[in-house]
Amino acid sequence: MAEHAQYEELVRQLSAVGAVKRDLGRILPSDCPAGSVAVLTALGRHGEMRMSKLAELLDVDMSVTSRNVAHAAARGWIDRLPDPADRRSRILRLSPAGEDRLDDLTRRTTHLLAERLSDWTDDEVGQLIGLMTRLRASFGDGRPVPVPPYPALVVAETTRTPAHSQ
Repeated sequence: MAEHAQYEELVRQLSAVGAVKRDLGRILPSDCPAGSVAVLTALGRHGEMRMSKLAELLDVDMSVTSRNVAHAAARGWIDRLPDPADRRSRILRLSPAGEDRLDDLTRRTTHLLAERLSDWTDDEVGQLIGLMTRLRASFGDGRPVPVPPYPALVVAETTRTPAHSQ
């Protein structure tokens, strides 16, 4: 087990991750706030789904999810289709414009990370991915944790059901 001082330093380092998130946020187009990015990313990764499933994946309240979905739908990035199993529900899916927007966002963030981490080796980037994946799993954030292709850093997926909070 790590020493107390190491955990204190870890708290400082995790707080500094906010600067990384702010830099990533600065490259988002003005019409695409972080909530819309989360919606597009979830639909791009998991495919079409009901709003309730999206709220669960994003681990946010249904009202927050609804606002983010409305924003994305108003811009033509997602389609809301009747659910054949329940006409009161809607199935959400990326539209072609949404796929294009998601591709653009992925290019932007990938470019920024590649630029900022250009002096890192592939192994160092892989270690960071593995350790961050393991950290998420340790906190049981409820979302499926992708297992990185780095054999030394394989992490089991979590299966906890997330709480719906903002």
